[in-house]
Amino acid sequence: MSLFLAWVVFPLVMSVLSLGLGLLAETIAGVRLRGTLLLPTGFAAMIVVSGLTTMASATAELTVPAVVALAVAGLLFGLRRPRTFDYWPALSALAVFAVFAAPVVFSGSATFTGWIKLDDGATWLAFADRLVDHGRNVTGLAPSTYEVVLAHNLGNGYPVGAFVPLGVGGKLVPEDIAWLLQPFMAFGAALLALALYDLVSRVVESRGLRALVAFVAAQGALYYGYALWGGAKEIVAAPLVAVTAALTGDLLRKHSSVRVAIPLAVAGAAVVGVQSFGGGIWLLPILLPAAWLLFRGRGLGFTLRSSGLFAAVSIVVSIPTIVTAGTWATELRASSVATGGDILGNLFAPLKLAQGMGIWPVGDFRVSPLELGPTYVLIGVAALAAAAGFVHSVRRRAPELPLFLASGVLSALVLTQFASPWIGGKALATAVPALVASAMVGACWLIESDRRVEGVVLAVALAGGVLWSNVLQYHDVSLAPRTQLAELETIGRRYAGQGPGLMTEYNPYGARYFLRALDGESAGEFRRHLIPLLDGKPLEKGADADIDEFQTQPVLFYRTLVLRRSATGSRPPSLYRLVERGRFYDVWQRPELGAPKVLEHLPLGNKLEPAAVASCADVRRLARVAGANGLLAAVTRPNPRVVDLSAVSVPAGWSSDQSHPGAVVPMGAGDAATVVTMPHTGRYTFSLGGSFRDRLEVFVDEHRIFSGRHQLNWAGNYTPVGEVELRRGRHLVLVRYGGPDLWPGSGGPQRSFGPLVFAPSFGSLPVTYVKTNDASSLCGKRLDWIEALSS
Repeated sequence: MSLFLAWVVFPLVMSVLSLGLGLLAETIAGVRLRGTLLLPTGFAAMIVVSGLTTMASATAELTVPAVVALAVAGLLFGLRRPRTFDYWPALSALAVFAVFAAPVVFSGSATFTGWIKLDDGATWLAFADRLVDHGRNVTGLAPSTYEVVLAHNLGNGYPVGAFVPLGVGGKLVPEDIAWLLQPFMAFGAALLALALYDLVSRVVESRGLRALVAFVAAQGALYYGYALWGGAKEIVAAPLVAVTAALTGDLLRKHSSVRVAIPLAVAGAAVVGVQSFGGGIWLLPILLPAAWLLFRGRGLGFTLRSSGLFAAVSIVVSIPTIVTAGTWATELRASSVATGGDILGNLFAPLKLAQGMGIWPVGDFRVSPLELGPTYVLIGVAALAAAAGFVHSVRRRAPELPLFLASGVLSALVLTQFASPWIGGKALATAVPALVASAMVGACWLIESDRRVEGVVLAVALAGGVLWSNVLQYHDVSLAPRTQLAELETIGRRYAGQGPGLMTEYNPYGARYFLRALDGESAGEFRRHLIPLLDGKPLEKGADADIDEFQTQPVLFYRTLVLRRSATGSRPPSLYRLVERGRFYDVWQRPELGAPKVLEHLPLGNKLEPAAVASCADVRRLARVAGANGLLAAVTRPNPRVVDLSAVSVPAGWSSDQSHPGAVVPMGAGDAATVVTMPHTGRYTFSLGGSFRDRLEVFVDEHRIFSGRHQLNWAGNYTPVGEVELRRGRHLVLVRYGGPDLWPGSGGPQRSFGPLVFAPSFGSLPVTYVKTNDASSLCGKRLDWIEALSS
């Protein structure tokens, strides 16, 4: 059902809204827009309308009703006039949508991509959630990671045009917007295909070839790669720039009306709404040449009237950007992101200009292909074809594609040279469709002339290079673990208002978004309260720590703890009680009033062995801290059994992971087998550290207890792999790894998994309370921790 809602219902809702707003734009302008431009123009109008309503918190709640009402009005007025349906652009857009949907849909789970690689998607979800109800206002939010993220970005004027439509569509579909993020980007790519079809309509005669151009150009490798790691702004910006170029071409036609400037202004304002005033870098290469061509072809009077109307509409609908742009520009200058420097963000190194040609056959666009020779040959051929496409368009006096190409090339060159590599990469990704479209037009020029064979060979080479690149990226995609995150989604709803809450693992989607109603805070990022480790240092971003590795008093500030389940994890302090145990997460809560005071919390054990024998000296010292009327609290527990997979029988080619003790890096399919001894008859829980991409199965005595795939974790996390009733004695445990196959993500770099940990199954470890005069009874026992409590 989730897949159906996300990938069928949501795109239909977005299409209907965009169509209605597109029809309304043409009705207001009094012009007839071609069918291929209706949805892209309507989407631009959605960004503009929602930008105006979300300027103030008082009007933010009107965003969804306003968009729906205007779309309905557009449908009522616009559909009165008969239209012809051209199935070729529709097929192209649907095919592009399918390509962008494939990594998620073929996984069988409504999830999103970019997990582990880029965490910006968590911030985009926070934006989309907040804006449609409260605008940029964060007043009234309790201190939390969600609040910090919003205050830092929305308060600083961060451009949000790319995210409000996601929030609008999410309000109309009964599904959390986390599972709509990927369909939203696929919808943006489909809009790009429609705009590209229109852009080349005057230079490619065959409708089938136009559809081919749009299909290939809308999935250039770097553009597709940014979609697979959550680059929503780039995915949304490209179709908006394309439709701006297409509408500019409409204004330049001989018998065009001045009022064409109205939808053109809406499209341009949407670009600025997505990119802030930096969007001017994309618009000026389109608008300045267009103004000159307009003056040459239609005279000064028409140019002044249309420019005046364009400016007036642009200023009105860009008010939200104008109001916030100054703050955002100051923020960018202070961070040197836009003014140069070596800020890489999540890139490994600056991207190469050659990647702008849309061919880069490697699973992760941040690294170089293994076959650089053939890659650069294809890129060189594509560059020559793009030049030919540009020349052909100029000779045909069709300015739309040259304007789009000029926007992409000039913007990418400027931003890669003068901004940071992080911004330069975004610019290249946005420019890719223009370059690939021009190259494909060059091939179509040959096909529609007397050199059909050469044209077909060139088109096949270009399309093959793009598709080759994207098949590799499909194989390397990082999919978010739907089941795990859905558990956080449920926890966030169930315990809403019962915060503040704390997560000690690094999970940006949990802290920034899913636990927002719990006022959840991450120990390692975007926090209002410092939760220091025992050495006084804060937890670094991306790191994971056991609850016992933090100083106790700062932890006790949090009423609710949401902790990743682990057989090696410590029980939280005695004040907390287990209120929910999920597959991946335990929820612990302390009473708000009436609990004894924890004077000191002494953790024992280590990362893999949470319990250790308490020394009598420590026990007596804590008894003195508690005083004659105090208590000692302690947790008795066995240590889990840890199987070092690097030390057991593994296939040839597998290697140990030196940075993660007990883990192995699989190279292809194979089994890791060992014999373990259970000390007692009972039920045991098995957990596997690390990550795995391909199908992994766990067998105990030839009975399969787990089968799963694509569980990617940050360092220090475990995946529960089953519970089983076992008798005391020896048992054969086998971990079977399937190796790469046709599933999305299965061909990416292999991550290490291990160790395998098993321990007796238990719920909440009971706390033992001892009067201080009986403290010696704790001496020599294996304990998780000891606490000194006030009376």
